[in-house]
Amino acid sequence: MEEIVHFCEKENLVLIADEVYQTNIYTKEKPFHSFKKMVCKLKSPIEIVSLHSVSKGMIGECGHRGGYFELYNFDEEVAQQIYKLASINLCPPISGQIVVDLMVSPPKPGSESHKSFEAEFKGIYEGLRSRALSLKDAFSKMQGVECQSPEGAMYLFPRLVDIPEKAVEAAKKAGKQLDEYYCMRMLEAVGVCVIPGSGFGQKEGTWHYRTTFLASLDYNVAER
Repeated sequence: MEEIVHFCEKENLVLIADEVYQTNIYTKEKPFHSFKKMVCKLKSPIEIVSLHSVSKGMIGECGHRGGYFELYNFDEEVAQQIYKLASINLCPPISGQIVVDLMVSPPKPGSESHKSFEAEFKGIYEGLRSRALSLKDAFSKMQGVECQSPEGAMYLFPRLVDIPEKAVEAAKKAGKQLDEYYCMRMLEAVGVCVIPGSGFGQKEGTWHYRTTFLASLDYNVAER
């Protein structure tokens, strides 16, 4: 992060920090660090835009839509023009605005709703963490698949290894990338929809797909 800040200083770049998964951290050894905190620590003059959203954390659960961005170290006149443009183009629903307010100012200890809020928040968090680990374990038992341990967010990126030559030939015949072909076959075979890794800048010669662990653990594909 320090290297990125110094790079922005050197190249006179605006740093846009997409930090919507800051509450979805599953490893105590690697806590969340914000880029704004790093910029302040280094006393850097670079301009930074910090983004956060309710739809990616515990409160929104991907259903509610709402978020905010903060401009830091920006010239006041420039900031006003950016806020003006955002106000013209963005109009979140009332429910989204309410949830954003709850995210930035949750019930405080001692308040009437704090205990129920804390219990629900922790319940959602532990559910996501448990599903992430369960899905990772399932991938680890699959032949021809490798998967790193989840550290946060809502996704896993399993890597396809030891791919049969027949599968490679079938993908070429279908005119598709290997990971795209794999994803379509998975959808057709078991009704599970995943996204090819080629859309996320995977290294050339490697094949992945992205899947989420939002679905409930009691979902049984076999029932389909």
